[in-house]
Amino acid sequence: MKGELVAVMFEKILIATDGSERNQPAVKKGLELARESGSTVYAVYVVDDVMITSAEAGVITGDLYMTLKEEGEQALENIKQIAGGQKVETYLLSGRPAKVITDFAVKNNVDLIVVGSQGKTGLKRLVLGSVAESVLRMADCMVLVVKNKEEK
Repeated sequence: MKGELVAVMFEKILIATDGSERNQPAVKKGLELARESGSTVYAVYVVDDVMITSAEAGVITGDLYMTLKEEGEQALENIKQIAGGQKVETYLLSGRPAKVITDFAVKNNVDLIVVGSQGKTGLKRLVLGSVAESVLRMADCMVLVVKNKEEK
């Protein structure tokens, strides 16, 4: 069946979000797979420390860390709302997104990482967003990249 994962059971699924609308199909697919598998769900939002470093260098003004942290908290709360009654453990982390995501997956023995193909990185790749591409290369477990159907 095209586009479906069939008869694969996952004990632990990690959904990585950047909080963007473009990432919502990945969030929904991850939650759907978790429901079908009875999986533990981890949702992570990573505050990119490159942006923090840029802010400290005076490139970006204002309290960027707090803004990004609040954005991350909202993104994780949105996942809980989408999940309804489904249990989701949420984590607000900081660092280089792909490394933090893959390290978290290893530390927690995750079976599947679910990411969107493009979020709000602003850098369009030919097929995948830069974080998704890096996660694919770095992960020790299965990775499901969910493309937003509105992207062509």
